[in-house]
Amino acid sequence: MTVLCLINLINYMDRFTVAGVLPEVEDYFGIGDSSSGLLQTVFISSYLVLAPLFGFLGDRHSRKRLLALGLGLWSGVTLATSFVPPQHFGALLAGRALVGVGEAAYSTLAPTLVADLYRGPARSRALGAFYLAVPLGSGLGYIAGSKVKDLAADWRWALRVTPVLGVAALLLLVAVVSDPPRGVLDGALVTPPATAPATDRSWGQDLRELSRNRTLVLSTLGFTAVAFVTGALALWAPAFLFRVRLARGEGPPCRGGRRCQGDQSLLFGALTCGSGVLGVGLGAELSRRLRPRHPRADPLLCAGGLLGGAPCLLLALLCAQPCPPAAYVFIFLGETLLSLNWAIVADILLYVVPPGRRSTAEALQIVASHLLGDAGSPYLVGLLSDALGGGAAAISFQRGAAALRRALLLLPFAAALGGAAFLAAGNALPRDRRRARRVARGLPPDGDSDDDSDGDVAPLLA
Repeated sequence: MTVLCLINLINYMDRFTVAGVLPEVEDYFGIGDSSSGLLQTVFISSYLVLAPLFGFLGDRHSRKRLLALGLGLWSGVTLATSFVPPQHFGALLAGRALVGVGEAAYSTLAPTLVADLYRGPARSRALGAFYLAVPLGSGLGYIAGSKVKDLAADWRWALRVTPVLGVAALLLLVAVVSDPPRGVLDGALVTPPATAPATDRSWGQDLRELSRNRTLVLSTLGFTAVAFVTGALALWAPAFLFRVRLARGEGPPCRGGRRCQGDQSLLFGALTCGSGVLGVGLGAELSRRLRPRHPRADPLLCAGGLLGGAPCLLLALLCAQPCPPAAYVFIFLGETLLSLNWAIVADILLYVVPPGRRSTAEALQIVASHLLGDAGSPYLVGLLSDALGGGAAAISFQRGAAALRRALLLLPFAAALGGAAFLAAGNALPRDRRRARRVARGLPPDGDSDDDSDGDVAPLLA
């Protein structure tokens, strides 16, 4: 479990190191906001395209081998992209796309390994620890990018940190991590592929069954809003804060190969780490305490996080130029509330989906949330900023900051829509949880027997 958490931490560090040095990347390649947004978009696009394949393979083959393949791929490609010359921005985009392929394997399969290692409240705590790596790794990515860039006087060295960590993690994965039988802790042993014949269940059957799971569909839509907001915020918040600093006349611009001066990435990384630790931990603990008394507590907690985070993000954008300290406070509050979702959404999926379909369900949730979420939101925000006169086309620092702020106003609106989806998921949850428990026991999904009345199968009910 410790190794899986460590790799997830490196996973998210790798994703957001580029965002921590984005002004330098724009200056090095001579690109505008829309092109910068493509860095995240191509990464997420390849990530979501390959996730269903890894989900299909993960339900039928060795998950450990697939994880090792993904980790080796993303570490090697990340290192290679640090040597791309300034006239070949397309090569950097291609490299980020290949990194997405490797990370798709890990993000799809690792949560199902965690589910097969723990049950009950222990599973909830394990998922909390696993998803703590999302904000913590993201924040460390900003910090590592910012500090390594300063120490080396070259932003490209920031991309050479996670590959070294990735190689060490790969060795630990091979030596320490096992691939437990699927579903044995849920009362239904799905035999491992090494000793069982290939399943005769088609992928189409899995898709049809999962599409009927309203809780899965609605919680995925809610999580899509989280991905939309965090994806755009992760890429553009440090750049926005840097432009606000320039608009206030507090520092020189990034021009002609000079290193950009400022601590926005470092501060934003620290805020992301702190808010993530608090939010993920608080979400997991509230879920553990409230769920036994309130069966619909999980989706309602997720809804509360999004509906509370929306006004905080709005206030952060409005306060950034007149009062930057207030903006940092509201960013911290907003990110804390958004972080409530990470472990809870994963737990919802695990107890409303039978063990034999969990990797596929994870993959579909990844595809949907990224396709409609952070695959497009960074590019969309950058495109809107350019259209409004920001980016390289800005005629003044004030106009550049104002254009990006107006583009980022999409995020509070998206958060509110996600909150509504989680509220709807709360209504469907009891039925879908009961159906998953029955299928795990080998019973028809719909029935009136009392065999599904206790909490031995579904996690976290007792």
